[in-house]
Parts: sequence; C-alpha cells; structure tokens
Amino acid sequence: MKIAQIIPTLDRSGAEKQMLLLCRELKLRGHDVHVAALTRLGPLVSEFESAGIPVHRIGKSLKVDPFALIRLGKWMREGDFDVVQSWIFAANSYSRAAARMVFGRNRTRPCVIATEMAVDLWKSRWNFRVDQKLANWCDALVGNSDAVVNFYHDKVGIATAKLHRIYSGIDSAEARLNSAGDRQNARDLLELGAEDGPVLLFAGRLAPQKRVMDLLKAVDILHHLHPGIQVLIAGEGPLKSELAEFADAVELKPNCRFLGLREDMDRLYAAADIVVLPSSYEGLPNVVMEAQLRGLPVIAAAAPGTIELVHDGRTGLTYPVGDSTELARLLERLFSNPDLAKMLGEQGREMMVNEFSVRQMADQFEQLYESLIHRQA
Repeated sequence: MKIAQIIPTLDRSGAEKQMLLLCRELKLRGHDVHVAALTRLGPLVSEFESAGIPVHRIGKSLKVDPFALIRLGKWMREGDFDVVQSWIFAANSYSRAAARMVFGRNRTRPCVIATEMAVDLWKSRWNFRVDQKLANWCDALVGNSDAVVNFYHDKVGIATAKLHRIYSGIDSAEARLNSAGDRQNARDLLELGAEDGPVLLFAGRLAPQKRVMDLLKAVDILHHLHPGIQVLIAGEGPLKSELAEFADAVELKPNCRFLGLREDMDRLYAAADIVVLPSSYEGLPNVVMEAQLRGLPVIAAAAPGTIELVHDGRTGLTYPVGDSTELARLLERLFSNPDLAKMLGEQGREMMVNEFSVRQMADQFEQLYESLIHRQA
C-alpha cells in the first residue's frame, strides 16, 4: 500500500513518536510510506529520513490557513495514496477537509483515517461540532485507548461503527534493563551525589492537564523525612515559572531540577527510582510505557487512559486525581518497600513486552487499512 501520514510537527512528543514507530514498521513490511508535517518540521525529521521515509512540509502559518489546505490537497492528490492517516486535532481537521475538497463527496480512494491520542477535555462545544462534521468526511477514527474511544463516542457523539481502538506500541528493542553501572553513570552525568535520593522523574508538558504542582506538594510533604529527595522535571510549558516559584517558596529549590526539553530521556530513566505522572487526563501516556518497559515503578493519578497501563497494585500504584497527600503516602510506601517497587517494575515491563509491541500496533493498523480498502473496492 502507498500510505500518507500527516501530523502538525515532527517534535519529540507522544503522537510524533508513535507515528515514527508505526511508519518504520510499515516501511519494513514493504509499504510505501510518506510523511507530511502540517506546520513545521522538528528533531524527528532525521529519524524518518534515515528510515527511508520521505518528509514533506506543508507550511501552515495561519490559524485558519486556506493556502495550506490547498497545498495539502495538492500533495494528497499527486501522491495517489491508498491510505491517508492523520494525527491529532489540527492535522485531523486539515486532512479530512483537504480530502473532501480534492476527492469529493463520493470518494472511493484513498481511505481517510483520523487518529486521536488523548481524552481532549480542553475541547469546547465548537470543537465537538467540528469533530462531528469532519467524522462524516473520513472512513475511521482511531483512538489509542478505550478512554479516547469512549470520549469520542460519549462526549463528541461519533458513531460506534466509525470508531476503532488501537493501542499505542513500544519498541521492544529498548527493553534492556539498566544495570547498577548504567544508573551510576546516569547520576554522575546529572551531577547527582551519593547523598541524593530517592530520585523521582516527571516528563511532559508543564501545563494544567499534567498537574505537576501535585507532585511538588507531595515532595514538600516528604522532603523533611527525605532531605536528599530529588525531582527531575523534563519538559517546557506555560506553568514552568509558577512551578519554579512554588519550589523556591517552600524551600524545595535544591530538590527540584527543571531540565527543559531533553534529548537524553534514556539517561533520565536510568537515573530515576520512580516515575510519577499526576495528569488529570491522558490518552495512553508514552512516559508510562517507556518507564514500564525499563522496569521502573510508576505512580500515577487514576486518570482516563493512564489506568489502562497502571493497574493499581500490579503494574504500578494509582491515587485520586489531585490528591497530593495520597501521592506522598504512596511515594513513602515505595521508598520503604523496595521489593514492592521491584515487583511493580517487573510486572509493568512484562505487560509492555507482551501486550504493547509495535508489531501488534502495526498489525492492527494494517488490518484496518485493508478492511477499509476492501470496503471501498
């Protein structure tokens, strides 16, 4: 099959990583895969190109950009694709509109698929109306978790027949467990001393959805008992200054490291004892999958999407969203019970390797493509 994949940017974020993993696997299976970045390129472009996957920049520069819509439609028409798949809101909107504009109401080819990666509670009624309209202009809408599919069915009103759940995948080649030497080397490079620890890791956008303040409040409760506790915070976002000011105000500045966007996540995972995700909603969070693959214990808020990976007491621990006191209690529980922490990490890793492989994800997308093409024939 000749397959187009369209996404807003090629930054190192969750949807972009998943698209890269899928494209690589589809390419290895002999499909002709092409990628379009709607607004701009990004650091992942070299990884697509090294896999032999051509990348095209559409160049959307306006919030509503009719010229970008025309350019995207032209690229889709000239590409003569069997499948056009898009990822997240902006690309999903432009791709479906361009397909309707270029191929018309009675399109028989290509099949058009929109991919949603989060329970998008930020969306307004206007966004819902756009989603409802555009659902008529595609053949399938794929959610990467049951939570996402249920959201688009129950809240947005998309018909069940159009919805499909395909879990995100993880590259099992990354499955090597870190040794004690890896851990020490990572901590040395991060200038963590022998007196520092335990080490917690958060990775993600510093935005309200992620509720990083809950983590800082939990650390504020614990740091008098564990003065060497360290929190590695990888990411950027609008709340960074507010979070840093809070850490300074409660005398946590020596305990919190705001690391910004990182290209060395393997190092951060190697240095960490526990990964924490306080988010109020997710799709299927990559940071949890990556932590579990590496055998790290995870503590997470019991949010839609997240709980499909973090099964309380088996593959991690969960607490009610927003309850920083309970988060502190669970952290202390793992600090004092390394056997439990090890068991949770091992069971999370086993689940990742057996149930969330890239191969399984690609199998399901391939089957969906083939069924849609067969239906249109």
